[in-house]
Amino acid sequence: MKLTENSRIVYDYVKAHENENITAADIAEATGLTSRQVNGAITMAFQRHKEEIDGEKVEVPLMKRIPAELEQEDGSHKAIKLIKLTDAGREIEIEEN
Repeated sequence: MKLTENSRIVYDYVKAHENENITAADIAEATGLTSRQVNGAITMAFQRHKEEIDGEKVEVPLMKRIPAELEQEDGSHKAIKLIKLTDAGREIEIEEN
């Protein structure tokens, strides 16, 4: 599978930190990409990934956003989405550019 440079950065980060609870904001902060670049890569390259199965293009998500809550210092809760690889996402082979 070929990835753009930004998608590769996002994938490598998520794969390296898949046992942690990370958000798109965490990925952006750690990689230097903007939140918009990170979210775009997650949505277009990984959540809407399509493969040809029996001659038909089928959506096969490689990452998913999992709804969760984060408790704030004041005791309130903030809705967040954790970024996780799917089984298919763990198994892809990435071609070098």
